[in-house]
Amino acid sequence: MPSTRKPRLKQLGAPTPLPASPDHAELERVPNPHPDKRYVARFTVPEFTSLCPITGQPDFAHLVIDYIPGRWLVESKSLKLYLGSFRNHGAFHEDCTLTIAGRLVKLLAPRWLRIGGYWYPRGGMPIDVFWQTGKPPAGVWIPDPGVPPYRGRG
Repeated sequence: MPSTRKPRLKQLGAPTPLPASPDHAELERVPNPHPDKRYVARFTVPEFTSLCPITGQPDFAHLVIDYIPGRWLVESKSLKLYLGSFRNHGAFHEDCTLTIAGRLVKLLAPRWLRIGGYWYPRGGMPIDVFWQTGKPPAGVWIPDPGVPPYRGRG
C-alpha cells in the first residue's frame, strides 16, 4: 500500500520563478499511489521552446512524454518549470530531447519511458527526435502520440 505521508514539495502551492537554466531547475517527484498497476502517464507539451546554440534564434517543438511509473510520479508543476527553463538555453534538438528523457529516467526510474520531440523546421527542415528506454511491458495500452508529420503549407 502506498505511503500516506505527504511528500515535501518546494514548488507546488508556492510562487516559483522560472529557473535560469535546465541545470538550475529542480524536478520533484511524488509517490505513485498505484505502484502495483501498469498504466501510461502522458505529458503533451505543444509549445516547447529552446534556443539554437549557434545563432541564438528560438526553436519550437511539440513534445510528447509517455511513461509507465514505478514507485514515483513526476510532480507536474516542477516538470512545467523544468521544461520552461529551456527557453533561454542553447542546445540542439537532439540534446534537448535526450536531456529531458535522461533527467526523468534518473529521477523516476520508470518501468518504461519514451519521448517524441517533433521540432518545427529550422533551415526549411523539421527534425524529429525519438527515444525510449526499451520495449514497453506487455499488456499496457500505449496510444499513438497523435502528432502528424510536418507538412508545411502544401
